[in-house]
Amino acid sequence: MGCTISPTLFIMAVEVILKAAEGSAGPANLSGGCSMPPLKAFMDDTTIICSKEDDTRRMLARLDDLMSWYRVEFKPKKSRSLSIRRGKVDEDTTFTVAEQQIPTVSQEPVKSLGRWYDSSMKNCVDSRVNSRYTACSSCLFPNFYGHS
Repeated sequence: MGCTISPTLFIMAVEVILKAAEGSAGPANLSGGCSMPPLKAFMDDTTIICSKEDDTRRMLARLDDLMSWYRVEFKPKKSRSLSIRRGKVDEDTTFTVAEQQIPTVSQEPVKSLGRWYDSSMKNCVDSRVNSRYTACSSCLFPNFYGHS
């Protein structure tokens, strides 16, 4: 059993790193005049969302510098990149961190919260999750999952 304060300390340290890197790129401009902060994080998973390729590269370089300073290493092989230009997946754009190329979702699909994502821009529900959903949708609480 690990120390109960360790996860809290880890999250606090990661938050300092992310806040230090956040100024490297402006908010991502989304459709309808909406914008989104360039960094999203949950525990040790971080998502970079930028409107421009240069902003993404600058953000990755800043995170790489900060992580090196904290003596923490990125694992590019566990990361994925997805570049979208004019509504289509750009297969030619690649990113690097720690002097290693980050695989694209076209090269290696990624699983996030029970769903697989690839370059088709559609997510596929994992078969185990799908079977549990089907079982739950026919249980005693049919309206709970939006089914009647």
